[in-house]
Amino acid sequence: MSVQVWTWVLVAITFGLYFGIAIWARAGSTKDFYVAGGGVSPLANGMATAADWMSAASFISMAGIISFAGYDGSVYLMGWTGGYVLLALLLAPYLRKFGKFTVPDFIGDRYYSNTARTVAVICALIVSFTYVAGQMRGVGIVFSQFLQVDIVMGVIIGMAVVLVFAFLGGMKGITYTQVAQYCVLIFAFMVPAIFISSQMTGNAIPQLGMGGAVSDGTYLLDKLDTLHTELGFKEYTSGSKSTLDVFFITLALMAGTAGLPHVIVRFFTVPKVKDARKSAGYALLLIAILYTTAPAVAVFARTNLIETVSGKDYASMPDWFKNWEDTGLIAWTDKNGDGKIQYVAGPALASKKPKFIDDAEGEPVRGKFGERSISNPSDSPNELYVDRDIMVLANPEIAKLPNWVIGLVAAGGLAAALSTAAGLLLVISTSISHDLIKKQLKPDISEKGELMAARIAILVAIIIAGLFGIYPPGFVAAVVALAFGLAAASFFPAIVLGIFDKRMNRQGAVAGMVVGIVLMLYYMIVYKTGLIGTFDPKPASDQWFGISPEGFGTVAMIVNLVVSLVVSRLTPPPPADVQEIVENIRIPSGAGEAQAH
Repeated sequence: MSVQVWTWVLVAITFGLYFGIAIWARAGSTKDFYVAGGGVSPLANGMATAADWMSAASFISMAGIISFAGYDGSVYLMGWTGGYVLLALLLAPYLRKFGKFTVPDFIGDRYYSNTARTVAVICALIVSFTYVAGQMRGVGIVFSQFLQVDIVMGVIIGMAVVLVFAFLGGMKGITYTQVAQYCVLIFAFMVPAIFISSQMTGNAIPQLGMGGAVSDGTYLLDKLDTLHTELGFKEYTSGSKSTLDVFFITLALMAGTAGLPHVIVRFFTVPKVKDARKSAGYALLLIAILYTTAPAVAVFARTNLIETVSGKDYASMPDWFKNWEDTGLIAWTDKNGDGKIQYVAGPALASKKPKFIDDAEGEPVRGKFGERSISNPSDSPNELYVDRDIMVLANPEIAKLPNWVIGLVAAGGLAAALSTAAGLLLVISTSISHDLIKKQLKPDISEKGELMAARIAILVAIIIAGLFGIYPPGFVAAVVALAFGLAAASFFPAIVLGIFDKRMNRQGAVAGMVVGIVLMLYYMIVYKTGLIGTFDPKPASDQWFGISPEGFGTVAMIVNLVVSLVVSRLTPPPPADVQEIVENIRIPSGAGEAQAH
């Protein structure tokens, strides 16, 4: 069967599974809708958490970033895995014992203030919509390429799928769907990795194959370093980022992880605090399977790409190259007229508007993802543009693996994007229906009315998320990294101080969150979009202390922390009952009986 037929078959089977689970796990109460009734087993919750956590950024973009950034890409591995450990050990058990199943609910009750709750709702919406933008782009990339549909139609199909299992089942439907999605995505990621590792190094274990030797006896990483330097790129195994920027990006990703509302809520779907700890351990082991394999996939993909395209005749390019050209995610222009692809260090395509691709005759070439432009074609000999988001998806085709493997990767990419998108959309829905309507605007709303409000909120959120997919703001992992920076800048200090500092009051928490989120938004807009001041983003040389937008969440978080502590010490302490709650949530005795309410 052809790649497209295999893709349709595997996607149809997996989607049928998701729909079946959604119908079986319909939510009948708000507790089912918000926290799956609080009765999920630790193993199932660990699998669901892993799927929720490993988004399109993990499945599609992380290996792509490492493929191009090499050593510098390790910040994503360190930040995301370290952040999950931080969340599991430092925050999750205490939040579970506190008993509030949303971050705004925790902040509203801990800081005895609807103002704090409202600020937290706004922050949750900003973080979640920034994050979901990356997921919908991932859905669009997979559908556009493998199902051969228009990008708009691809996003609409993805929206419809998420709507079914999120609208019907809420957290209950999403949880059990995510268990299935974890199995699909991890199988889809590992199978081609094992195939390619065996093919290139003779070792079926990708983590070992990355450090192994190829057929001529050269170590694979040494070979890739040589290929890089011959083409003018920096050595793959060396870094170019400053130590300060690496530290700040890693810390922003770690703290952002610990403040992500859609991950935190997963610890309320199990019966007891003890089960929350167990599910965190299971999730970490399950996540590690993909995260330890991603660097190997990056090395395999980068090596195969360079050997396949560099210096080769364009006319002899395999079908995968021309198929991906149709999406606009890879592009070539013959600057020197020799008919060969010159892939060397230097800019080939710019991201600024107006976006188009110039072919050899100067005619614009439009792909499904809009248009791109050649950047200084006379100044740079590089003729090839490769979007890093395609590396994992195109890797099996580049390595000439069987068609069913290529279709499997497409199904895995969709599973990763849709699982996280569903979790994020539920956070958006819960923030509006529970934290805004139930807790503030209409406290006497019936359970049936609250459930209806939650479903309407999901519908609206999916429409907005779809617009992000149709008009994507950037490659997946960059957008997701900014979401982590926003979570670190807003939520992390408020949650940590809320648990460990009984003197922290509402004035300090509100002031800190507002200052942190505004500062991060300003920096992100100025240095990523250029919407303030100039049309183009400001250059890296103008960045404060040389810190990139992905790492600036750490700066905003520190400012949030300082503002929170100073303001809290200059204003009255919290009521005695609130201070007593803070003392109690850190006491293990009887913790197993804590129930969400």
